[in-house]
Amino acid sequence: MNFRFIVKPELCIGCRSCELACSFTHAIENVRSLTRISPIDGGFKDLWVPVTCLQCDDAACIKSCLVDALKRNPVTGAVELNQEVCVNCMACVAACPFGCAILDTQHDMVVKCDLCGGDPACAHFCPTKALEWKPIEVKKKQAV
Repeated sequence: MNFRFIVKPELCIGCRSCELACSFTHAIENVRSLTRISPIDGGFKDLWVPVTCLQCDDAACIKSCLVDALKRNPVTGAVELNQEVCVNCMACVAACPFGCAILDTQHDMVVKCDLCGGDPACAHFCPTKALEWKPIEVKKKQAV
């Protein structure tokens, strides 16, 4: 079964529960990690937009990686960063048009959303369901 990360900005209240869930889920040696999701102020009254990696089909971060540290997980569909291979060149940070590959200066490493291995913590802790991890039906391409 294929899943899709659904973001509904109209339901986001800017509570930042998603950030906390992400930060604690990715903690290293009991030190919170830099969050991979951020609700940003949408510029209108009570409009917040949760921003996280879109797991692009044609991911610029993967194309830019000089050491092949970024690969798509065939099970979850997430673009995952192998920290053991990554050399922190930050090519992926520069390449991502949405700013979703970022440098965690506290741990001196590049980080990006990995969909928590296929069960995103942020979606579980979102009180308004502005973030959802839902099964989707994949339509087969028809031959031309």
